[in-house]
Amino acid sequence: MSRYVISLGGNALGNNAEEQKELLKQVAKPIVDLIANWHEVIIVHGNGPQVGMINLAFNNDNVPDMPFPECGAMSEGYIGYHIQNAIDNRLNELGIHRPVSTIVTQVVVDKNDPMFLNPTKPIGKFYSKEKSEEIAAKTGYIFKEDAGRGYRRVVPSPLPIDIVEKESIAKLVENKHVVICAGGGGVPVIKNEEGSLIGVAAVIDKDFASAKVAELTHSDYLVILTSVNNVCINFNKLDQKELGEISASKLKEYVKEGHFAKGSMLPKVEACLKFLQTNPQATAIISSLENASLAVKEKAGTIIKEY
Repeated sequence: MSRYVISLGGNALGNNAEEQKELLKQVAKPIVDLIANWHEVIIVHGNGPQVGMINLAFNNDNVPDMPFPECGAMSEGYIGYHIQNAIDNRLNELGIHRPVSTIVTQVVVDKNDPMFLNPTKPIGKFYSKEKSEEIAAKTGYIFKEDAGRGYRRVVPSPLPIDIVEKESIAKLVENKHVVICAGGGGVPVIKNEEGSLIGVAAVIDKDFASAKVAELTHSDYLVILTSVNNVCINFNKLDQKELGEISASKLKEYVKEGHFAKGSMLPKVEACLKFLQTNPQATAIISSLENASLAVKEKAGTIIKEY
């Protein structure tokens, strides 16, 4: 029996609630295969489009403004419900009983993290330059151009340093619960001078949050499921090469050589390396949703080990 942290990328969640529910029916299958074989499973998911849409839904004259941490908590709740529902239904189809629980998770960040001075994490939908300037004038939001596709709101993306509910997560997993936690990276909180936790307007990268969950729960596997089958070097070039099983030290060399894009593959690779640094006996895997069933068995994807 092994303990897995499964990190679901945004392509597992679709563009709206109905599409999300349909996609998660397929995502549930490899997860339930692990559960059926008595492995312990923790699930983390993204929420970038969803949390932005929730925030904007409250941005009108008829509804009081909703603080961003509360929007993150809302997204954890409804996305967690959809994941719970998909897994519960699949378990019922197979006649398996395992409790499935979502935990609204507070993730501690450093109030002095330099990322607070340089918001980079895009959330919500794309706008024209004119529309983004109009919204910025009304709300004070910061917008940046995103890969030629338009302008999106950006918020800081500090690194996670602790998880408030880590003991609850560990106890549930030890008692054979499937746990969904740290959705969208969790609700970022800082500690004030009195030691109280205060929510802040930020988005923690869900892959770094997944690595922190895996670290604090002493997991055997961190599996990041995304839109590509493997990590590649020389991506989109004639000499592109897919990486299969690879050592952490060799992958670090590729990072230094600049093979991975900051907004896409780099955080996934760095999250895996951070996890393996804290648990050298573990395994990290990056693969596609389509290959998830094989990836969790180390038969597909980029398989990273500390040797």
